[in-house]
Amino acid sequence: MLIFLKRLVTWWNGQTLGTQLYTWRKGMKVGEDAAGNAFYQSRDGKRRWVIFNGEAEASRVSPDWHGWLHHTWDTPPSEQPIPRKAWEKPHQPNLTGTASAYAPAGSLRRAIRKEERRDYEAWIPE
Repeated sequence: MLIFLKRLVTWWNGQTLGTQLYTWRKGMKVGEDAAGNAFYQSRDGKRRWVIFNGEAEASRVSPDWHGWLHHTWDTPPSEQPIPRKAWEKPHQPNLTGTASAYAPAGSLRRAIRKEERRDYEAWIPE
């Protein structure tokens, strides 16, 4: 019962019941990305949306699929992949607020013990 209520009123636990019904009635699956997100469009091609695999975080959509979602190009990346340059890195979602977020040297989040730290010397009054 709790799972049904979560799906009925929340969007961050996956698709809502309304989105699932709309996708079932009017959606055509176009493809999936490497993260397992499923991409759909309406039968007339005017609306495009994504059903996230896991947490609904917009930065988890790769740039290729982002361009398709926003009608930048008509052909989805599953049919015609976008060529990559040699210097381009693979897509990474935004990690801010997670344990994997960047922490510079000397940050309190790095949990370095005081005896290991050599770039700071505490002032001691005479």
